[in-house]
Amino acid sequence: MRVRSACRARLPGRATLKRDREASGGGSNIAVWGALAANLAIAAAKFGAAAFTGSSSMLSEGFHSAVDSTNEILLLYGEHRSKRAPDKSHPFGYGRELYFWSFVVALMIFAVGAGLALYEGYSHIVQPEPAGDPLVNYAVLGLALLFEGTSWVIGIRKMAASKGERGWWEAVRASKDPSTLAVVFEDSAALIGLVIAALGVYLSEVLHEPRIDGIASLVIGGLLAVVAALLAREAKGLLIGEPADDALIARMTRVLEADDAILRVNHIRSVHIAPDAVFTAISADFRDTVTMREGEELIEALERRLRDEAPELAEIYIRPEKASRASTGFGAGS
Repeated sequence: MRVRSACRARLPGRATLKRDREASGGGSNIAVWGALAANLAIAAAKFGAAAFTGSSSMLSEGFHSAVDSTNEILLLYGEHRSKRAPDKSHPFGYGRELYFWSFVVALMIFAVGAGLALYEGYSHIVQPEPAGDPLVNYAVLGLALLFEGTSWVIGIRKMAASKGERGWWEAVRASKDPSTLAVVFEDSAALIGLVIAALGVYLSEVLHEPRIDGIASLVIGGLLAVVAALLAREAKGLLIGEPADDALIARMTRVLEADDAILRVNHIRSVHIAPDAVFTAISADFRDTVTMREGEELIEALERRLRDEAPELAEIYIRPEKASRASTGFGAGS
């Protein structure tokens, strides 16, 4: 084969990359802003109710909403930082910074949200105190259910728009948008926590056993710990570097194999450098009759076709390589 140095990456302009990422990130921002507004209002109401009634589970729910509010601020900060254009120190951009702040959010949920809920529940079991007027708690829980439900619907709609034919759990595992994922997880935990808190208040009143309210607080703490572990697991995978999904790899392979000048696609390796941006390195065996000049033109044409097929391909590197010499240790989709 006569093509040896015709491999190169053609990168979109920094302004274009930044504009595209800002445009695609708008939906995530709406979900996070909606969750922040809801949690700030709910946290104030829950703390007020806890102070008035002395409910342990209500106080735990107040901590939960306060932590969620802080988390949304961190996610918005991460979104803002991740949209900075590539520069000399970060040639592939700052997209992964959002993944870092998502991991911090998971730590916050575990250390602060779950930790305070577990501590408050234990304290209320060891030193139980009768709760005040439960109607205040019910009113606040009903209001919180309305706000949290609205925020949850916004996040679910954002996630549904991108999940395609996947099932919900599969969509969660495949998601590269930690902001929406965090909002959906937090709001789902919040809705379940509200039901647990309501049951704790109700059973404590009916059975005249204030320790039940403390037990409800412990359950809420355990729930938050599980959510934190799930978010941390997803954020860790994104930080380390996750490849594009199999469907995108298959579309790229079809584009490449459709060209008569390519005998074989040896492998396609990819990694997300932002939720909506993928770096890909392609090894392909070109026909021996392809000259250096023809190879350069072919690579440029292939890059255009690939980007037309998959706009999320922010950066493309194509390497002409004999199939017998290509490393295939990670498979075609790695």
